[in-house]
Amino acid sequence: MRLTKGKSKAGTKAALAVSLSLVLAGCGGGGGGGLFGGGLFGGAREGGGFFTGRDRQVPLEDLAPEVIYQQAEFELESGRPDDAAALFIEVERLYPYSEWASRGLIMATFAYHQDGDYDATRVTAQRFLDFYPGDEDAAYAQYLLALSYYDQIDQVGRDQGLTFQALQALRLVIERYPDSEYTQSAILRFELAFDHLAGKEMEIGRYYLRRGHYTAAINRFRVVVEEFQTTTHTPEALLRLVEAYLSLGLTDEAQTAGAILGYNFQSSPFYDDAFNQLTGQNLAPEAAGENWLREVWQQTVRGEWL
Repeated sequence: MRLTKGKSKAGTKAALAVSLSLVLAGCGGGGGGGLFGGGLFGGAREGGGFFTGRDRQVPLEDLAPEVIYQQAEFELESGRPDDAAALFIEVERLYPYSEWASRGLIMATFAYHQDGDYDATRVTAQRFLDFYPGDEDAAYAQYLLALSYYDQIDQVGRDQGLTFQALQALRLVIERYPDSEYTQSAILRFELAFDHLAGKEMEIGRYYLRRGHYTAAINRFRVVVEEFQTTTHTPEALLRLVEAYLSLGLTDEAQTAGAILGYNFQSSPFYDDAFNQLTGQNLAPEAAGENWLREVWQQTVRGEWL
C-alpha cells in the first residue's frame, strides 16, 4: 500500500511550503499538534464534533489537497484514526478528479479500520473498488474489506454470518490478486475462518451429544467430516461419531468412523479414545456395512478425502 506518494519536483515542494506557512499563520502560529493544533482542528475532542474549534478563516476548501492529506497523516500518526479518516475523506470529496482522490479514499479505509469502524471500512473499501478497480491499491482495498469481517470473528460463539462473509471476501483477494503482497495473509486467514465454522459445528454437536440427542449431534459432526475435513476439528468429529453411533447401537457406522480416524489420525489421542470405546464392545475400527461413512472411507483409501 502506498501510504505516501509525495512528488519530488521543486515546484510542488515550494507550493506546499507556501500553503503550510499560510495555514500556520491563519491558525495563530502553531503551538504543536499539526496544522490545526491538538486534535482535529484543535479542541474537537473536548468541544463535540470534528469541526468544533476550527479556525473558520482557513476553510478546507481553500487548502491544497497535499496540505489536507498531510494533516490527515499527522492525525493518524498521533493516534487519532477517526480524525484522520474524516480528513482523508475530505481530500476525496474536494478533489474528486485528482490523483489525491484515490489516495485519500484508500487511506480513509485504512484509518477506519485502525479505528475499528468496520462498517465505514466496508463502505469506503467497496467504493474504492467500484471507482478504481485497476488501481495498484485495489488488492489492499479488498484485503481491508475482508479484514473488516475477519476481525469480528475472533470468538467461535459469535454470529457465523460474519465468518461466511469473511471467507467470501478473502477468497476474492486470493483469486483476483494472486500475486499481491496480501495473498499469503489472506490464505492464512481463510484457513482460520474456515476452522471457525467447523468449530461452531463441533460446539453445537457436543451440546447435543451431552444431552443425549444423538441424531442431532451426528448431523453436526457429519458436516465437519464432509465439508470441513481439512480443519483441525476432524479427528474429534470422527471420535464423537463413534460415541454417538455406539450410543444408538449402530455399530457399522461406529466401526467405519473409527477406521477413518485410525487411517488418517492414528497418532491422535482421539483415535486412542475411539479404539478403546470400540474394543470395549468387542468391535474393531474397520469399514463395515453400507452407509455414508463407507463412502468417506472409500475416498480415504483412494486419497481423495483429505
